[in-house]
Amino acid sequence: MARWGHAVPRSWGFDAPGVVRTLPTPGRQQIALTFDACGGPGGSGYDRALIDFLRRREIPATLFLNSRWIDANPAVFRRLAGEPLFEIANHGTRHLPLSVTGRSAYGIPGTHSAAEVYDEVNGNRVKLSHLLGTPPRFFRPGTAYCDDVASRIVASLGERCVSFSVNGDGGATFTPEQVRTTVSSAPAGSIVICHMNHPEGGTAHGIMAAVPRLLSTGHTFVRLSDAR
Repeated sequence: MARWGHAVPRSWGFDAPGVVRTLPTPGRQQIALTFDACGGPGGSGYDRALIDFLRRREIPATLFLNSRWIDANPAVFRRLAGEPLFEIANHGTRHLPLSVTGRSAYGIPGTHSAAEVYDEVNGNRVKLSHLLGTPPRFFRPGTAYCDDVASRIVASLGERCVSFSVNGDGGATFTPEQVRTTVSSAPAGSIVICHMNHPEGGTAHGIMAAVPRLLSTGHTFVRLSDAR
């Protein structure tokens, strides 16, 4: 609070200064698939079909996991954390939009102060650091909304705030065909956001159709940490 408590945000949304939206890969055909697991009211399910497909095709991905989802799926978390194919990232403690003024997104009230931003980020950071043996490198707020002050707080805690450039499943509301169409048209350098906590949705089947199409056009898939 001493450092950030009086800072006034100047931006709000998916693209605040300091937020990563695309890969630093000019001229390369890399795409990062990222999957959120929101937990709590956002859903604590597990899309086994989606993850099993990524395993079979050896498609790397970055998994943004919320603290409540981890608590609801401890055995699944342990297996995912032990697989080099997947990178585990921080999706917050209570899945809140990251604001220092209490701004809302999609009807979800955000954090109200620098102290609440700290708690939202660091609560799950501590949990993941304990479970993984090393702190996560990336953070995505609940709803992916963030202001520029909150983004600087995330950076001060040693993580990079990540948004997206392609909304692959519309918050787990898209049909399989909508997911296929959206993801398969992702350009090189895209960070694609989808969800792995709604097995009843269209994400898995849409990804199963989109990934082979992208591979056939020369695209490769990377975890966020591996983008070059």
